[in-house]
Formats: sequence, structure tokens, C-alpha cells
Amino acid sequence: MSLEIHICIVQPGGYVHSLGFLDQARYYRYQLRRLGAEVSLAKNRLRHDAVNLIFGAHLGFDAELRTRYSCLFVNLEQLGEGGAVLRPDYLRLLKGSAVADYDAENVAAYSAHPDEVPLLPLLFAPYLAQQPAMPLEERPIDLLFIGTLNPRRSELLARIEAQGVQVTQFDAPTYGPERDQFIGQAKAVYNAHFYASSRFEQARVSHCLSLGTPVIAERGPATRPHAAFEDAVHWVDDAGLDRFFAERFGTPEFFAQSRAQLQRFRSSDPQASYADLLAFANGYGRAHQQRRPAEVWQPLRINLGSGKDYKSGWLNLDVVAHTQPDLLLDLGKPLTLPLRMHSDLAGEVLLEEGQCELFYANNVLEHVPDLPMLMGNLLRLLQVGGAVEIEVPYEKALTAWQDPTHLRAMNENSWRYYTGWFWYLGWFEHRFESVEMVWLDEQLQPCAQPQAAFMRVLLRKVETTLRERTTARTMQADFGGLPEDWPIETSDAVFREDVAV
Repeated sequence: MSLEIHICIVQPGGYVHSLGFLDQARYYRYQLRRLGAEVSLAKNRLRHDAVNLIFGAHLGFDAELRTRYSCLFVNLEQLGEGGAVLRPDYLRLLKGSAVADYDAENVAAYSAHPDEVPLLPLLFAPYLAQQPAMPLEERPIDLLFIGTLNPRRSELLARIEAQGVQVTQFDAPTYGPERDQFIGQAKAVYNAHFYASSRFEQARVSHCLSLGTPVIAERGPATRPHAAFEDAVHWVDDAGLDRFFAERFGTPEFFAQSRAQLQRFRSSDPQASYADLLAFANGYGRAHQQRRPAEVWQPLRINLGSGKDYKSGWLNLDVVAHTQPDLLLDLGKPLTLPLRMHSDLAGEVLLEEGQCELFYANNVLEHVPDLPMLMGNLLRLLQVGGAVEIEVPYEKALTAWQDPTHLRAMNENSWRYYTGWFWYLGWFEHRFESVEMVWLDEQLQPCAQPQAAFMRVLLRKVETTLRERTTARTMQADFGGLPEDWPIETSDAVFREDVAV
């Protein structure tokens, strides 16, 4: 029986360009499902019970996660001389991991054994075919350009427009189905190399062709496309660029050739390559899962939230399922420890008193009905010296009440019960101390208090002093948990005359 496959797209917080991996992730998912695999897709989340295919790891990936998770990295970057300038830790990650690639020329940058790296072409995607597609001649966009501009690309587009062709570009990052609506309205898409390596932009071109839109592609001396593109694309070199757009583009011959190219591309099917990938992933996944640590995971860092704030490598908790947390768990309710739970994402998880080093609560505390209960549970779970990093709206800012689910507003005195007046909460041996408080503006930058929209607070768990415990015994309803002093069998010995004093 095959292992399940999970596709993970890495997206740093708010980084819109990670949406550019949706096209390739969907294509992998489609091809693997054709082969009978169960495939899921998520943002930043890994699955403990599946083989994880990871897109975008060059944006940041904790290599330690490979110990607990079966990870296969999909490289879509142009590597090697003249390619993308990437962080050294990404190449180290690839060198020590299982990798799949789209272009054989990338492999030498991270592997001395190119035959061991699966190569997966990105070709025709039937699920993108629009029926019926708008006739090419009737499309309102002359020529669409998709991609990041650099001086070289800008010069090429200026040369095209000088031939009387209107080039349309996006004025903001646009990806996925929203971008595809524009591709479907274009007579053609122009593809130009960004890097000096001149690797063919297979992912972009295959997607446009699958949508039924012709592609005019730059071809330099070092451009070596997959065979499926040789007669599916209008190839133009630097010397012929101006003439092509002045004399051929938009003619009846151009549209007739384009329709023939699109039809030929529909026959390209790399299923055999993806069957090899599935076999490789299953073999690798089973071997990894046999040797990975068998003990239950006891996380040191816990994020009280999920959704867009999900933190890879942490245990992410939430009370709402649609935020896709590792565990649905409300620490604002009574908690029995130790607590053992199972998660498809995290595997077996164990929480014990004094276990954790750090909690992170970003705009969470203002929503919690029983905040003293939550803070007490965090205190129990933290090691002495462990901390809670908190970010909340400041009560005098509009941000304090912009969310209808807010239950309270916070100010600099909101932490006093957890630090100086801990005994009100029934705490005795431990409390929090305030380490840092920073005022933040609406852009989350440090500012003066009058301009504050948020506040960031760092609280640390400390042992109470003897004087503080005396105060607690004085002020609490009881005496702070005195020993019971039950009689024991040998207790009469203390009254014997022969006992040494």
C-alpha cells in the first residue's frame, strides 16, 4: 500500500510570491492522483503520517524537521553559474536531502549523483483546458508579460512595443486562478529569460499553453527546452525579435500556427516520470519512517494560534479547526497534565508540567474568555526561566476594538496580576516577571506610547521568593498549601528517651 503524499508550499508570513508555487503544486497533485496516490496540499504545514513534497524551501526551512518528517524537496530554482543567487543553507539542505527537479542542468549544484535525482517535467495540464476557449483573434489583450522586470527584460519589452504591439503587465502580484483569467484573454504570452543561465521557464510556459494561450519565447544559445516544447512555442532569438513582432505577430498565419502548436502540446504526457517519483517517494518515506525517532514529541515551543501565523517546527494550537492547527486544544480551559494527544500533522504529542521554553501569543489574549485560566496553564507548562511572548492591541488605539470578537482591551497594567499580585490567582511557588514591554505602531514598528497601536510584552516564569510566599499565605483564602503532616509508623520514636538529641 502506498504512503500518502502531502505537498507543502513554504510561505514566510505575508509573502505573496509563494503563491507562484500553486501552479506546480497543483500539477504534481494531479499527476500523482492519476497514479492512485492520496495527495493533500497545505501552506507551511508538514504531515507526520505522509511523505512531504516541499516547494519553496529556499525561502527558509528548518533542516532539523527532516528528523521527524519524511521530506522530499522540489527544486524549481535555476541553480549553478548564471542562475539565482540563493542562501548557502539552501544548497546545503539539498545536498543532504532527497530532491526532485525539473531541469537536469540544476542537479550538479547539489548532487554528485545526477542519476539519483528524479526529473519531473511540467507539461500539459488537462484540468486547465478552458472549454470553450475564447478565439485567439477576439482576445482583448495583445501580448501579456508575466514575471519580474529587470533591465534586460524591460529593454526587450520596449523593443516589442516599438513595433506597435501593446504589452500588458500586472501592476501588483497576481497568481493562481485570478491571474489565469488574464492569460485566457491574451492573444499570446511573451516569455523572456531573467537569469544569464537562460534556462527555459518550463513552469510558466506549460501553464499558459495548458490554458490555451500561445507563448512566444526567447531562445538563446544556452536555452535547452524539454522536447515537448520544441514545436509548441513560437521561438524568437534576439536578432529576430523586432521583425517577428513587426511582420508576423497577429497575422492569420500566426493564429493558425498557434492553434496547431496548442493542439500538439495537448499530447505531452509525463506520467511515466511521475510514476517513478511516486515509487521513489514511497521507498524513501518507508525507510525514513522506520529510522526516525520512535519517542513521543514533547515540544519546547508552542504557538497559541494557527492560520497565517502558523510556525513550522513549533506546536501550533488553536480552538478553530479552519485555521488548520497541529492540535485543537484550548489552554483557556482546565488542563489535566500530563496530556497525550495524536495529530496527523505532528504525530504523538505529550505535554507535561515544566516542559516548554517559549509560548507565542500574537493577538490571542484579547479573545480568551478565561484569561487567568490560560495564564495559569502557561505557567504550569513552562520551565523556570521559560517565557511568554505576547502581542495585543493597545486599549487607547482603534486596533483595540476593530475585531468584533475582542473581549477586552489591554494596557501596561494588564499584567500586574500575573507578576506582582500572583496570589490573587491562587499561584504560590511560581509567577511571571515582566522582562520587556515595547509599544508598536500599526506597522508593528517600535514607537512612543502616544502613537501605539499594539504592545509587545515578554513575561518570564520565575520562582517566588520566601517573602512573596509569606505574602501569599497571608492574602490567600488558605495558607498556601501546607503539608498535611499525616502520622507515620515510626513517629513514636521521637518521644523515646533514648533518642539522641
